[in-house]
Amino acid sequence: MIFTPLSVEENLRLGAYTLESGKKIGAEIDRVMAFFPDLRERLSEPASNLSGGQLQMLALARGLLARPRLLLLDEPSLGLAPLVVRELFALIPALREEGITILLVEQNVRQALAVVDRGYVLESGRVILGGTARELMENKLLVESYLGTLESRPRD
Repeated sequence: MIFTPLSVEENLRLGAYTLESGKKIGAEIDRVMAFFPDLRERLSEPASNLSGGQLQMLALARGLLARPRLLLLDEPSLGLAPLVVRELFALIPALREEGITILLVEQNVRQALAVVDRGYVLESGRVILGGTARELMENKLLVESYLGTLESRPRD
């Protein structure tokens, strides 16, 4: 939850409350801001001035300040502009390099499979398909059922 009357920095400091000292908090905020350069420029602004995509990034940045081993991302692309979605998905490999395990729930199958190691397809709450990202992208059932093919798309 983002507190919109508070500044971006104040929201971040709330996420870093478990850190011991102000010096360490500042260093951690700097570390996380490397992932979110747009937010760095707006640290003193109220969170209410941010766009939907920037609010999503702020929520993610605040969560990262806790140095989680596991990060759950539930539909992070929902309602965001395509450019923001690309930026968000570009972060996932960098976060993985930091040693963070990411559990991603996402309906945008193509983008999700581009950044994950493994994937699972759920239908009515049951796993109906699973495998590596490459295996899933090459799975004919998945492509026809969920991704579509050029042949199955309506022509203009």
